[in-house]
Amino acid sequence: MKTVLVGLALLAAGFAHDAFAARDGESVYNQQCAMCHNGANERAPRREALKSFEPELVLKALIDGPMAAQGRALNDAEMHAVAIFLTGKKFTSGAMPKQAFCADRQAPAKATNAQFWNGWGGDATNQRFQPAALAGLGAVDVQKLKLKWAFAIPGVIRAYGQPTIVGGTAFFGTAADKVYALDAKTGCIRWVFDADAGVRSAISVGRLGDHMAAYFGDQRGQIYAIDTRTGRQIWKIKADDHPFAYITGAVTLNDGRAYVGVASREETAGGADYACCNFRGSVVALEAATGKQVWKSYTIPDAAKPNGETKGGQPIWGPAGGSVWSAPTIDPVKRAVYVGTGNDYTGPEPKTTDAIMAFDMDDGHVRWVQQMTRDDIGFPPCDSPDMFKCPHGPDYDFGSSPILITLPSGQRILSAGQKSGVVHGLDPDQDGKILWQTRIGQGGNEGGIEFGIGSDGQKIYAPLSDFRFKIAMNGEAGARATIIGLPATLDPNVGGGLFALDPATGKQIWHAPPPDCHGDTSCSPAQSAAPTAIPGVVFSGSVDGHMRAYSTADGRVLWDVDTQKNYKSVDGVPGHGGSIDGPGPVIVDGILYTNSGYGYVGEATGNMLLAFSVDGK
Repeated sequence: MKTVLVGLALLAAGFAHDAFAARDGESVYNQQCAMCHNGANERAPRREALKSFEPELVLKALIDGPMAAQGRALNDAEMHAVAIFLTGKKFTSGAMPKQAFCADRQAPAKATNAQFWNGWGGDATNQRFQPAALAGLGAVDVQKLKLKWAFAIPGVIRAYGQPTIVGGTAFFGTAADKVYALDAKTGCIRWVFDADAGVRSAISVGRLGDHMAAYFGDQRGQIYAIDTRTGRQIWKIKADDHPFAYITGAVTLNDGRAYVGVASREETAGGADYACCNFRGSVVALEAATGKQVWKSYTIPDAAKPNGETKGGQPIWGPAGGSVWSAPTIDPVKRAVYVGTGNDYTGPEPKTTDAIMAFDMDDGHVRWVQQMTRDDIGFPPCDSPDMFKCPHGPDYDFGSSPILITLPSGQRILSAGQKSGVVHGLDPDQDGKILWQTRIGQGGNEGGIEFGIGSDGQKIYAPLSDFRFKIAMNGEAGARATIIGLPATLDPNVGGGLFALDPATGKQIWHAPPPDCHGDTSCSPAQSAAPTAIPGVVFSGSVDGHMRAYSTADGRVLWDVDTQKNYKSVDGVPGHGGSIDGPGPVIVDGILYTNSGYGYVGEATGNMLLAFSVDGK
């Protein structure tokens, strides 16, 4: 039985009065959590920000989420108590109001129109470009965009599942272990699927026999296929047996196969008593119909070996890491699968970390590797008193998918943005030969290009998140800003914005700078969410919650909406927008869909999926 079910049963039996639980939770927090959440760890949400969490989310984080290593030291009662103390809220059933559901609960078996956006990048090239015929929205329409409907995701403070729109239905996953299917026009719920863990990856839809299936991964390293009409599970497999393995990138479908990258939390989940590290990133190819593994290829070829020991006598293992955080990109011409990889954890560093890799589509063997950053080794607990001293690299992962572009000349470019602040151009027809490299920012572990770049075939669009303000919601008082890793000598208004580059040469065509914040603590120049383009327009969200439309000709802002506010949701759940980060907007059939809310590292929490259309109609 899941620990969470045991815990909820204890709650139902009244295992502790809320006031007692709060006092006990405070003691647990002070002993186990305060050091990081009171400001020592920049990646940990601050104590004040945790008030906006739901207790179910805190409990989940301690059981099988990012705080699972810390949760192993607590019993059920202690985990529930600290969740109540931190949030100041009671546990709830999480049931959706009846009015949230459509009259017809079953999604259409066939597409009701020709418009769609499938998976992370729209198609297997991951360009994040929507042609006019599918977008149903032109440059002249953009200034008329108004809110059509707002859906509030219950039980979360981070709306990180980018929607997929197929057959008039919007599919997306949530941190609360749910996958929703909504009517794309109205936002009412058709069905809800309960996964075993949070679903961050975008949903990919493909034909399976006489019907359609939705494919996605969860944060336990599992891959699912479910029926798009009913939400019924067709199959589920585990892509990797490592206890910290999880899936953040979308499944990419091609010719009857499902390709997925595997990442892990091991880099941050261990502590002084953990023998780190032995996870290896990988790409897995599955039969889309059955989930049967066709091949699996690791980004780090050799299994970890002993490589020293901690001050506490725990063995150090390596090499490890090389996570694949994003959706694989398919090249049917070369029959290749392209991915970007993350950093090494403990060393010795292989040449396949912080790299672009090409795998053979048929059997998974490595075709070629281009490592872009060396000596990027880092395990955050290294410098704690009980751990060994070890090198800390700059954390220049490839957090986003490479994109495959065919220029009007016929030349093909494989381009990728890196957290180093560099956009790379490679030749996929010459074993990944580097054609150009363009630096658009300083980069950093929360900077550079994080979640993606896009292209309309004429330009590459790269948002920059350097020197980001971290926005944290502070109850009803609104937002407050803190700056993490920002040297005092730097102008906080520098380092964000959107860049347009020539795909053939990498030369900058234009730069749309971020707005001048003028001391506004709710403002941020950082743009780390993935962009999306339609003919004449590119959309890009910002950490302070703004979604903007830019002219692809010169970068002029055509439309700007602030999503960081309260909403009356169609599902009757309390809703608030926040930072826009991670997923990018999706444009289908005259409607722009965007997530709002990204409670991570001090950013503004939120739980919204928003739909905008011309005049809100």
